[in-house]
Amino acid sequence: MKIVQFTIPVAGDSSIIVQEDVLPHFYIHLHRHAEMQLTWIKEGTGTLIAGNYMQPFKAGNVYLLGANQPHVFKSDPVYFDKRKKKSTHALSIFFHPDKLGDTLLALPETKSIRRLIGQSQSGLQIHPSSTQKIIGCMQEVQQTKQGFQLAAFIQLLQTISNTKNNRVLASASAGYTISDTEGLRINDVYRYTMEHYTEHISLEQIAAVAHLTVQAFCRYFKKHTRKTYIRFLNEIRINEACKRMTGSAVIAISSVAYECGFSSAVSFNRVFKQVTGVSPSRYLSDYREQVN
Repeated sequence: MKIVQFTIPVAGDSSIIVQEDVLPHFYIHLHRHAEMQLTWIKEGTGTLIAGNYMQPFKAGNVYLLGANQPHVFKSDPVYFDKRKKKSTHALSIFFHPDKLGDTLLALPETKSIRRLIGQSQSGLQIHPSSTQKIIGCMQEVQQTKQGFQLAAFIQLLQTISNTKNNRVLASASAGYTISDTEGLRINDVYRYTMEHYTEHISLEQIAAVAHLTVQAFCRYFKKHTRKTYIRFLNEIRINEACKRMTGSAVIAISSVAYECGFSSAVSFNRVFKQVTGVSPSRYLSDYREQVN
């Protein structure tokens, strides 16, 4: 399997497309497309992988993904269990930055929008303080047609360009491209890791998945993700640990450590602090304070 190249079916009478999806789970394959993508997660939880970025997502999050940026909204395992009768819901707006650049973005009044497009090639998460305003603008685009929709879309982009403290997703350069062969390896590595992170994964095992020697795999993975594979694996485990610790069920921190693939509570505490900057107990305490 490789990074799937999508062609978004934009209607002939519109320069943008609005797509609302209600599905048992989000699309499972790492993929990319020439259009930029603005997505509001209305319902669902999981892990977003966008370039070398990987963090949990939840309902209420809004993301702006760059053109041709490999990404996947990986739903949590519970969404693949038909007995749970769970579903995901998202509203997305797709637009081609090059087509806009030849027309709309060529106008002097859209200077800040041009800057936004350039800064968004590595992806952005809209700051929580601005999400409701952006969501309102997205709904306006969805509910209007023709010239009114284009006007609402310009207002949407202008509003995003005026928001502050948005989070940059991938750390790799915006101009980075990935071939189909490289995409095949990355997708296989990501999927294997997401499916087996609770188990012990040796470098020999994951290198075999990528059909490379251990030494070649380590160089390859660091080049394309700007991090070591062990760091990537630990981030997946800690992301899952955070979701379990803050879930509705009360689970002991030591139990979470073993469930997420760590061999001991000591190693879990050490890695948790490396990834999040705080201890598991402090993270849980801070979370409860925010909720209350």
